[in-house]
Amino acid sequence: MNHRDKKKFDDAADILRTVIGKTQNRRTAAIIVAAGSSERMGGTTPKQFLPLCGMPVVAMTIRAYEDADCINDIIIVIRPGDEHYYDEYREKFGFTKIRALVHGGATRQESVMNGIQAADDGVAFFAIADAARPLTTPDIIRSVCLAAYKYSAATAATPAVDSIKTADERGFISATVERSTVWQVQTPQVFGANLYRAAAYTARDEGFAASDDNSLVEHIGYKVRLVDCGRENIKITTECDIPIAEAIINFRRANKAEAGTGA
Repeated sequence: MNHRDKKKFDDAADILRTVIGKTQNRRTAAIIVAAGSSERMGGTTPKQFLPLCGMPVVAMTIRAYEDADCINDIIIVIRPGDEHYYDEYREKFGFTKIRALVHGGATRQESVMNGIQAADDGVAFFAIADAARPLTTPDIIRSVCLAAYKYSAATAATPAVDSIKTADERGFISATVERSTVWQVQTPQVFGANLYRAAAYTARDEGFAASDDNSLVEHIGYKVRLVDCGRENIKITTECDIPIAEAIINFRRANKAEAGTGA
């Protein structure tokens, strides 16, 4: 182990001791990231504002965190000029947990940090979420939060079902990855506040660009617990995702109605 790796290991150990000593405080703030430009969607309306079964995508996402009993505060990271949308949603849908609207940064990593910095000092955990993941449910959020309260870091995920390949620079298969070890990661991704801040500041100081928030924590040598949340928790990325999401919502509503009638 070289000096740099040893320092990361020692820093992670210090963080672990800090987090374990404060597990009785479970105040959790959801950081919903809605500052993206939605370039892959095309069109002029950002994906977070597209209608989905009569409700804007981002409002449906906020509703899940509003209804999750483990979430105390909601901070939304937005594009400058979008404030009026959220003021309208707060009134129209009765959202009571929204504590702040903050502007995004140049990267998603910076946007999340802007949200983190807006949280109260008493927050012990951060649940970081994609705004365009409207099929997240309060049960999913609770499952991941409970795992994070135990392990200090946890993420929604689902085991891969397709064969996974790596490719060479010419676009040919170079290797087949053992599927049993591969998971597709979703949000929420939940972390102890001290752990996440330490990981984010380390990444900033080292110029490390993470692919997601889990990667920040992994970078300082900390393991993240995977929580199987099923395949319905999809992200709206392209236009074809909208009818898929609508079908899932209608399926859920039909099942709920059937359960209500006792059929």
